[in-house]
Amino acid sequence: MAMAMSLALLLLLQLWSVEAQVAGPPPASCPDRCGDVSVPYPFGIRDGCHLPGFRLTCDATRAPPRLMLGNGTLQVVDISLANSTVRALDLAGAVNFTYDVSKVAPSGSGTWASLGTVAGAGPYVVSEQRNRLVVTGCNVQATLAGENTNIIGGCSSFCPVSEMFTSVAATTPVVPGAGADNATDGGFTCSGTSCCETPIAIGRPSYLVQFLSLDQNQELTGKLPIAVRIAERGWFEGVAGELLNSSSSDAAAASLRTPVPVVLEWVVSPTLEAVLQGVTGQFADDRNWSCPADAARSACRSSNSFCSNVTGNYRRGYVCRCRRGYGGNPYVAGGCQDIDECKLAGRCYGECTNTPGDYQCRCPRGARGDPRIPNGCVKTNLGLSVGIGVGSGAGLLVMGLGAAFLKRKVKKQRARMLRQKFFKQNRARAWCGCKEIQGESCLMELPDSSKYMSNYPLYSTDTVK
Repeated sequence: MAMAMSLALLLLLQLWSVEAQVAGPPPASCPDRCGDVSVPYPFGIRDGCHLPGFRLTCDATRAPPRLMLGNGTLQVVDISLANSTVRALDLAGAVNFTYDVSKVAPSGSGTWASLGTVAGAGPYVVSEQRNRLVVTGCNVQATLAGENTNIIGGCSSFCPVSEMFTSVAATTPVVPGAGADNATDGGFTCSGTSCCETPIAIGRPSYLVQFLSLDQNQELTGKLPIAVRIAERGWFEGVAGELLNSSSSDAAAASLRTPVPVVLEWVVSPTLEAVLQGVTGQFADDRNWSCPADAARSACRSSNSFCSNVTGNYRRGYVCRCRRGYGGNPYVAGGCQDIDECKLAGRCYGECTNTPGDYQCRCPRGARGDPRIPNGCVKTNLGLSVGIGVGSGAGLLVMGLGAAFLKRKVKKQRARMLRQKFFKQNRARAWCGCKEIQGESCLMELPDSSKYMSNYPLYSTDTVK
């Protein structure tokens, strides 16, 4: 009972330590470099300078110093906070095999465990998208499996003619512009002749590797060396000529020790309980792996950052990202800084104005078009535009005056027609005062009618009936 209480107290103290490391920023005295490699938080090489599981080792006995991870065979060459990845060199090279000589067909088995055991791997797993299983050899098959021998993937490599055993690289056809997964500057593809490669379906901290010879009549000695590697996608195509053309046994042995780049992915575990569950591979409570509801307990410390949950077969937790338009370290306060997109090539070919988290791109004054593509803004002819504007204005003025003149003329013509109409209807009765005599005409001398004619310009001198 006392021992159980002690273990519980120790676990509680460790949990407090984890939470304190998550909540607080790293001390200013923490070193941020080892040799030529930057060591950003949450990674660190001293106590109190890293989050749980992110402790690295700086081997200062080397020149330059080496940043090490795992069981001492992984040399870290780059840490990406944006991708949540670590790029490392596997100094062990190819997987070491134990051969089974009791079988007629040569076979062997080995383990890829550069991160150590599953329990000691921490927050890292092999990246599924960024690595490949690469197999070299003649008429061999290799498989990748988990600790329960569940097959994850595999491929087979063949050598159709005996002459290819020692000079296969020189006779392997080059395919320019091969698929994006395997294409390099040389155009070499590892498609099953002398070598094969296949994606890794499940990212794990370690793998069981088995190989089997598919031709029991051939001896391995002096042939193309059998090698199984977990390598960064695209790496093997660049070194295939060297690794496949090992004509001597010494060269073949040396090729097996060639460091192999591998990309690891990592996540932040929010609690110590989550860390312990990750070690055992048993995920009892998904709530332990999500972004903390309390921002003060989150590892995302920058005000311009956000938390993103990550789930997988052998890793669960979260990572921090800078918001769109910001870059830097989201794990420290003020770490995500505004990106000046106007200074980035290919963003804007017009007038660019940087704004917090964004930018504005316009064509210069006197031009129009798409400022986000080369030569997208086309200048307009200012003189022609001014001429068109002035001409249009003058035309509108003339049209307005003409309309006013026509309106006035039509109005006068209408009034004149009305006066003529009224005169014809009433004739001269209004001023002669003549009484109509039945059957006879009314004859009288009209007075001076000039004053009337002014009002009736169309006056007729016909006899009034």
